[in-house]
Amino acid sequence: MLTRILRDGAGAVARLDLRDWDLLIRQARFAGLEPRLEAMVRDAGLLDAVPRRPAAHLAAARIFSERHNAAVAWEIECIGKVAEEYAIPFVLLKGAAYVAAGLPPGRSRLFTDIDLMVPQVALRRTEGALAYHGWFPTRMSAYDQRYYREWMHEVPPLKHARRRTVVDLHHTILPPTARARPDARRLLADAVPVPGQDGVFVLSPPDMVLHCATHLFYDGEFHHGLRDLVDLDDLVRHFATQDAGFWTRLVDRAFEMDLARPLHYGLRYARRTLGTPVPPETTQALARAGPNALMQPVMDALFGRALRPPHPSCADALTPTARWLLYVRGHYLRMPMRLLVPHLARKAVARAQGEDAE
Repeated sequence: MLTRILRDGAGAVARLDLRDWDLLIRQARFAGLEPRLEAMVRDAGLLDAVPRRPAAHLAAARIFSERHNAAVAWEIECIGKVAEEYAIPFVLLKGAAYVAAGLPPGRSRLFTDIDLMVPQVALRRTEGALAYHGWFPTRMSAYDQRYYREWMHEVPPLKHARRRTVVDLHHTILPPTARARPDARRLLADAVPVPGQDGVFVLSPPDMVLHCATHLFYDGEFHHGLRDLVDLDDLVRHFATQDAGFWTRLVDRAFEMDLARPLHYGLRYARRTLGTPVPPETTQALARAGPNALMQPVMDALFGRALRPPHPSCADALTPTARWLLYVRGHYLRMPMRLLVPHLARKAVARAQGEDAE
């Protein structure tokens, strides 16, 4: 029901009864899209058509989203002061970037961490600067410290001592052990400054779309899969209306950065799930980066299940298997087998012993 509303538009809510609203609110909340649903209905001028009880849930979601965005804006301002003081340019990623740049996904996007990227050579200095201003590494085992420091594209999460906000500090957008190797230096070189925030940047429009698709289709967990797909839909719709040459630049950049495969998947499932308007020539250009004709239906079956709202009403008998296979696939894409097998075995033992596996 939620994907149908997102695809067909808010006008369909006028035909919903209380039973439908109950299911729709639950699906939206599980997917992290309740504020987005409220914004759709409000923009369509249909809030008066919503029954009183579901309308109260939507109003609460809007209030929570507005408070969340205010808190994020404050954190970005604090980070901007660090950037200015230490002359370290920060590139905001994902949700924080959408909020800072005033992009459509940021209007009703909920997230828990603020993601930053800096040049790898500046990591140690940046960690020190953030620590001086209250962001300290979270406690974790020596193995997990090594896992982050040697194999991942980010350092261990940094949590503010007083506000408890979390910063994920990246030096690129995929682990160095991943099969795809996007050039972080080129991402940073093309970053766009955030107005009014000295030293704070966001990725360029093509790179922002590529990172959104890569984060979704290189990850192994899809509890926020539909939310990230909605982000992708919002981004390409917005950028395509702002730049007549956007689609050409996006495809060229995808092949240049070795990220054409995740973009193929992202646009394919955004079009199928949300009706994203993708030009035929873009689809054709990316098709050669996709899987072969035998594997594509298999991937459609897996992603078709994983990208539904993570609510029991949207699952079938094969959904747990599909999610597990994609979980393994995500790790396989990010780590070679010589590292992956011992890593997953160690995590399985840790979970069996009741230890914190993250």
